[in-house]
Parts: sequence; structure tokens; C-alpha cells
Amino acid sequence: MSVTGHTSRPPSIRDVATAAGVSYQTVSRVINDHPSVRPSTRERVLATIAELGFRRSAAAHALASGRTRALTVLSANTTLYGYAAILQGIEEAARAASFAVGISVLEVSDGTDGADDAVRRAVETAADAAGGLIVIAYDPGGVRALTAVPARVPMVGVVETPAEPPGPGSPWVWTDDRAAARDATRHLLDLGHRTVHYVSIPSSTHTGQRTAGWRDALRAAGAPEPAPLAGSWDPASGHAAGRRLARDPDVTAILCGNDDLALGVLRALHEAGRAVPGEVSVVGFDDAPHSAYTTPSLTTVRLDFAGLGRAAFALLHSVIEQDAPVDPHPVSTPELVVRESAGPPGGRDPALR
Repeated sequence: MSVTGHTSRPPSIRDVATAAGVSYQTVSRVINDHPSVRPSTRERVLATIAELGFRRSAAAHALASGRTRALTVLSANTTLYGYAAILQGIEEAARAASFAVGISVLEVSDGTDGADDAVRRAVETAADAAGGLIVIAYDPGGVRALTAVPARVPMVGVVETPAEPPGPGSPWVWTDDRAAARDATRHLLDLGHRTVHYVSIPSSTHTGQRTAGWRDALRAAGAPEPAPLAGSWDPASGHAAGRRLARDPDVTAILCGNDDLALGVLRALHEAGRAVPGEVSVVGFDDAPHSAYTTPSLTTVRLDFAGLGRAAFALLHSVIEQDAPVDPHPVSTPELVVRESAGPPGGRDPALR
């Protein structure tokens, strides 16, 4: 099937209608999944759409429906792995639903009055420009943006694991970081390590659920609780913490708040001549793409950030469309990925400890 005379432009809805032998109103009903279309007609129209490569114009659909099919993502960072993967998931899901996606980067996050004003202005601008907002609230700027969104604006927050389940009116998504950190710590203890040291990432809420999960596992095992080392997000911060830990011969296991910290810790241990995992085991968090290719490959906690982004869009879409009730707090379940960087202390069998 071909569209004669239209080789210089993309096929239109009327081209599809002509080729399928139906009215353009019928094509529109099929595109919008209207129930009043016979199954045989729907199949013929969908086959024609696929053959012609027709793609609906999001702008045209917005004009026709009277709805703005667009959203803005508010985020203080777009380059760190977790943030970037969440953005990817949001964009993929939004594109499939013919939503346009904009990104507003929150440039100021130091907690001053000027920072609060900048966040409020960014929220107001995004709220005026889009039909809905998704706020990535993994940092203080994101948390302030989350609380600054007007009640009239459809909004979903991607947040750290809350200390307590949020009540109605808090359409948030998150990963269960506390359980993940507890499982990762327990894995190291089960290998035979007396305790586990922790290099933490910053927390947006000061509750530090990864820190809490690490502490849960130590207390459940009756293991000593070393003071956690506060890190940032990057390998340099992990390297600095790793140099301190490498000097202590009693340190045999280290949990890191993300894989970039673990990368720095691995380098510091290498420079200090401490073998991984022979002398010290290291576990990361996130399963960033590079974690499988370090030497040794990094045992880490896999978080489905892209899936979290898709869940955030699905929840926002439900809020905008006022569909049937959807779980308002979908949770992504982390998975421990066992690779080469963690083993028994001194290489011994944990069953013999």
C-alpha cells in the first residue's frame, strides 16, 4: 500500500483514512482507543497506520482535545546516573503516550532565601508551561520544589524512601533503599565479616534510609556499628573515604552509597596495596553501567531507575486523565547483584567462621 503524491511529507490522518477506506473520524477514534469502533475496522486501521508509518502530532492532538499533553521534569541534576536514567524512563513512557517532555534544571540548592526564591520561580514557570510536573527530589533543591508546587497542578514526586508511608495527596514513587541496604549489609555479614563500614551519599530528607538499612542489619546481627563516613556523589569523595578506611587493618568490608563512591574506594584500596576481595570486600549501590567492568567487577544493588521514571509518568498520566484508581505509591524493588568485589574475609569459607 502506498500514498500516491505524498512522498515529500509524512502521511496524515486523512491519508490513513483514504488507504483504509474509512472516515478520518474513525481513524481518530482508533488512535484515541474509543470503544465505538468494530474490531475488524480497528484492526484494518491499525494495520494501515503501521504500513504507512503514520505518527500522530502531539501538538495537533492537544489542540483537538483541549488538553495540554506536556509535562516538565524539575531536577537539580541531569548527569548523575540515577537522575539520568529516571529522565530516560520518563521520556520513553511520555513519548509512547504522545506527551512532550521539558526539563527544568534547579540551579540553586544551598538552602538560602535566594535559593528558595529561585526554586519557586522555576516551579511557577514550569507549572505555567506544562500540563503536569514530575519532581526528582533526591536533594534539598528537589525537596523544596516538591513542596512549592501549587495544589492545582498535577504533580508526581520521585523521592527517597520515606521513613513512613506518605498519606493521601502524596503521589510519590521510590525504591525501597532501606531494605536494599539491609540485604547488602547482611550479604557481607553472611560472608563472615565481623562488621561492615559504610560510606554514605547525601540525604535529601536527613533520614538516610540507606544508612538506616545498613544499621538495621548490623543491629540484627549484633555486629559493631562503625561511624558512617559522609561522602558526596562522586569517585573523588569515595577515594578520600577509601584512603581513611584503607589505613585501618580491621576494615574488611565496605558498603558504599553509590557505585561512583565504590569506584573511588576501589582505587584507594589498590593504592594502599589492600587486595579486593582478598583483604577487603566492597559493595556498591545503583548498578551503574560501569560497575560490571571494574577490576574486580563490583557487587552492587541494582535499582531500576528507568522503571522508576516510567512509573512516575504512569502515575502522573493517571492523575491528569483522572483514570481508574492507580496505586499512588508504586515501589521499585532493588536486587543485589553478586559479582567479584565481595568475598569472605581473608578468602576463607564463611561456613568455617
